[in-house]
Amino acid sequence: MKKRSFLLILPVLLLAVFIFLSFQKDDSKDSFDQTVKVTLRAIGNKLLLASKDSTSLILPVKKVKENHYKLEFQKQLAITPDSLVTIANASLKKAKLPKRYIVEVVNCSNNEVSYSFKISAFSEKDIVPCLGRNLPADCYIIHVFFLEKTSFFDSAAFPILVTIFTLLVLIFLLKKKRPQTTEIEPNNFVKIGAYKFYKDQNKLIRDTTEIKLSTKECELMQMFSAHQNEIIKRETLIKHIWEDNGVFVGRSLDTFISKLRKKFKDDNTINIVNVHGVGYKLEVG
Repeated sequence: MKKRSFLLILPVLLLAVFIFLSFQKDDSKDSFDQTVKVTLRAIGNKLLLASKDSTSLILPVKKVKENHYKLEFQKQLAITPDSLVTIANASLKKAKLPKRYIVEVVNCSNNEVSYSFKISAFSEKDIVPCLGRNLPADCYIIHVFFLEKTSFFDSAAFPILVTIFTLLVLIFLLKKKRPQTTEIEPNNFVKIGAYKFYKDQNKLIRDTTEIKLSTKECELMQMFSAHQNEIIKRETLIKHIWEDNGVFVGRSLDTFISKLRKKFKDDNTINIVNVHGVGYKLEVG
């Protein structure tokens, strides 16, 4: 693949990657909501069992707004803060949900917060008050607020992005470091000293330098390259290059010979010699 082609394809690949990842992000968000709801139901079940209630129902967990969920119960229950903190911590950690959150226990009758605690990423910043003080049996709603937004970088799609982007960068660097070569058939040229003459492409190449030739210059070079170090009569050159077109006037041949000499001016081993009264000779040392 040529470097230019790669550069044209790269934006398309990146666009495809980001479109794919945008869908992945939506899937990740839905997955997060489902994980939270299942985990909160598990917390509710453990709280009921701790309250010696194995029959009453846990009402559907509701998403109040972004990162805010509530857990409701069919019947009254007594809550021990110690158990609530332990159960919530263990369940949320096992589900790999955000590490920073606030839990509030709200009384259904007066909508007041009966108990709350805050967990941070670092235990020394946790706020867990009133341990050992049990809440009497009553109607409670448990609210959970996650304090950090669900990060795409924590999703399963993020490693895919990193992998694809890394591969693209590596491909680009490999293409950049690869020596640029002229894509020509190996035998489609004639050697003239250190030069390669490509008649089908109207050019000379020396090392990495490319020299363009006009149509007439190329036709003259075909004659000279086929008869290196040989004298070619002036009449022969005129007949071969101009006669069929009927446009040869005056010193046109000499003008094009002069232009060809300039193409080889940096190589003193090559010269187009004027053999007086006869013609020209391409001398290759």
